[in-house]
Amino acid sequence: STVACNLAVGLAQKGAKVGLLDADIHGPSIPTMFGVEDEKPGMVQEGEKYKMIPVEKYGVKLISMGMLVDKNQPVVFRGPMQASALRQLLMDVNWDELDYLFIDLPPGTGDIHLSLAQQFPVTGAVIVTSPQKVSVADTRKSIEMYLNPQTAVNVLGIIENMSWFTPEEHPDEKYFLFGEGGGQDLSDEYKLPLVAQIPLIVGIDRRSDNGVPAILNRLPIMSDPFKEMVEKVAQRVA
Repeated sequence: STVACNLAVGLAQKGAKVGLLDADIHGPSIPTMFGVEDEKPGMVQEGEKYKMIPVEKYGVKLISMGMLVDKNQPVVFRGPMQASALRQLLMDVNWDELDYLFIDLPPGTGDIHLSLAQQFPVTGAVIVTSPQKVSVADTRKSIEMYLNPQTAVNVLGIIENMSWFTPEEHPDEKYFLFGEGGGQDLSDEYKLPLVAQIPLIVGIDRRSDNGVPAILNRLPIMSDPFKEMVEKVAQRVA
């Protein structure tokens, strides 16, 4: 979600028309990351149907299950209901004209992922991992799913999150808390570009919790890794 949020905001800052759909039905976090937890989508009538109007923040159009239910209420959906909810969030929303629509997926290879890959024209998937072996093992399954002929989604590249810890006061120091090289190993194994390595900085989490994406931060240590990531993802999409 951190990667999706900063990708969307970064491209909107460059003048693109961007939408972001939070497809994590059970654990939506995009409303928190954008500081719109208490906002609800509007409604507009199109012919005989009503469509939702996305909430907009930082130039990004947003829709999430978290905007449709009470923020403390659990969403208890079985697999087919998740797929149906995804379809509604995609098709029953007045997105208007967009250059990019990012879909923030939950971890794993479940119904949401399969429904998206098989039912909608997806330009590509950006794979997010962290360096440790257990994360790489799970991420490998996601890559295999997208490369499977039944889904056949183009994998644009790999982003390694929490690559190392850097204290905000000492930007030149790196501490590899979760191991090292997991993203590069996946990149080498599947011959995919390692698009970005995002350091773990306490301020990123704190500001995200306050609804301010790190890419908007005035400190280069916070914003630069995300700006480079945005450039490379845009190049891969093009």
